[in-house]
Amino acid sequence: MTQASVQDGDGRPPATIKDVIDVLGEIDDATLSAIMDLRPTIADVEEASMFMSGDRDVFGAGAPLKDVAGEIVSLLGGDDEESLPPVI
Repeated sequence: MTQASVQDGDGRPPATIKDVIDVLGEIDDATLSAIMDLRPTIADVEEASMFMSGDRDVFGAGAPLKDVAGEIVSLLGGDDEESLPPVI
């Protein structure tokens, strides 16, 4: 059985290391390992990426991300308002 065929509780397959790098870009090994320990889905990684790229208005003004996507943002240092791009 491949990793892509193992699904989480809501039926979505977990993201692979390649998926995480494809969406978030190159990140250090320790951070990548911590993200993979969360067993994120591709949707979790994409949601974190959108939030960090400045698309926070999609989630509601000032609303923090929850669950795995929020933990990914925190690991990447994006939970600090000063490190995020401004909302225009």
